[in-house]
Amino acid sequence: MISPRYLLNRRRCLQIGGAGVVGSCLPSALQGAMPLSGSTGFSGNGGTPRAKSVILVLLSGGPSQLDTLDPKPDAPAEVRGEFKSIQTTIAGAGVCEHLPRLARMTNEWSIVRTLAHVEHNHLLATHVALTGRPTPLPRGGSDLDRVESRNDFPNVAAALDFVKPRTDGIPSGVSLPNYLIEGPLTWPGQHAGFLGTRHDPWQINHDPNEPTFKVDSLSLPGDMTGNRLVSRRELLNHLNDSDPVLGKDTRAKAFVEQQDVAFSLLTSARVANAFRIDTETDQTRSRYGRNKFGQSLLLSRRLAEAGVPIIQATMGIVQTWDTHVDNWGRLKNVLLPQLDQGLEALITDLSASGLLQDTMVIVMGEFGRTPRVSTLPGQTVPGRDHWAHAYSALFAGGGVRGGQVLGQTDAIAAYPVSRSWSPADVCTTLFSALGVHPEASVDDPLGRKNYLMNGDVIEPLFTGAEATESQVTLR
Repeated sequence: MISPRYLLNRRRCLQIGGAGVVGSCLPSALQGAMPLSGSTGFSGNGGTPRAKSVILVLLSGGPSQLDTLDPKPDAPAEVRGEFKSIQTTIAGAGVCEHLPRLARMTNEWSIVRTLAHVEHNHLLATHVALTGRPTPLPRGGSDLDRVESRNDFPNVAAALDFVKPRTDGIPSGVSLPNYLIEGPLTWPGQHAGFLGTRHDPWQINHDPNEPTFKVDSLSLPGDMTGNRLVSRRELLNHLNDSDPVLGKDTRAKAFVEQQDVAFSLLTSARVANAFRIDTETDQTRSRYGRNKFGQSLLLSRRLAEAGVPIIQATMGIVQTWDTHVDNWGRLKNVLLPQLDQGLEALITDLSASGLLQDTMVIVMGEFGRTPRVSTLPGQTVPGRDHWAHAYSALFAGGGVRGGQVLGQTDAIAAYPVSRSWSPADVCTTLFSALGVHPEASVDDPLGRKNYLMNGDVIEPLFTGAEATESQVTLR
């Protein structure tokens, strides 16, 4: 006898009805998603935290190190590019002329000039940047073979949620203001991978600069009071607990887990208030810049104030900083001024409130750009291509010592000549700052143990003692 795939009875109808309010409030990335079957594990928790939150400012597409944080004013024109270098508050250290606000406040920042890895493809490099490791399965030669998969490793926010789960309604991770998707391509490294949907960061796909900005997922229907919501949850929990099917059906279990996430978010006033960006004064909003970049950084600050441990602010869509064409025009006219203004306001506010000591800010792309200027076939305006052998990043807060430059590249910013640091080191530093135990691990679907801290903590960020190793390694 063939059994129906779905058996509906009175209990099932009540469960579906009770879940309706909750399901409609789920972020779109959670609705309908299913976890990958397979075991996961955890060992180790309880490190000493340096920070309560990390704001990861992701410059998707990969900004040029030469045209931002590692200028080479004495290099040939075909390397140097069109921008001049200006002096910072750090003796002997310059940055691009279109980052004047940053140059005036580098006493708050550590500039790392020797990040390096071996992935020159956007999708694969993004997975490396957000998870600290290469994709677990060999990828084909086409970008269509490199898209997001539930076989991927969990990103930093998802891994944190797994090893240090929260029960206070505060999500472990929030990513904004857009998911990295272009046509049929979805960038890997953005969700929990093999850990399943329960641990996916909460994704916001709205522009906080829009006058109508509102996160509908945090709003109850007009006739739904808080007491009614609690009553419905109690009834739903009773039905779920008494249904033996839910313990065996992975799809049903995933939906119950999503219900739990949704209930927590709906009952967390701190999270809901954090998204009320309209309560900020016009003066404050203008300081950040009335654009998607600036308002995303303002919203990130508010989420850090609410206690969200990891906030990813993606400065642009998938290839915003991918300046193969018109590198200097795009940087000069839009990208650098908006980033410069937004970062100044963010660090100023965090410092003034005392929150900077508890909030680490990391600014980086998935890689850098080629040292030599090039022009794509069929184009007339030059730019720079992908380059992962050396690129730069900014670190501040959470115990980071400002006013220093870590690492040195060669005369054309092509390769490190001092110790290089990998994305694994960046992720390890992030986990360490948030108090994750050095032995914390997750088991992949094949049962293999994977330590979250698979790199080295970038100790000079905190000690001020520059690494002197001459051996350069690419991880």
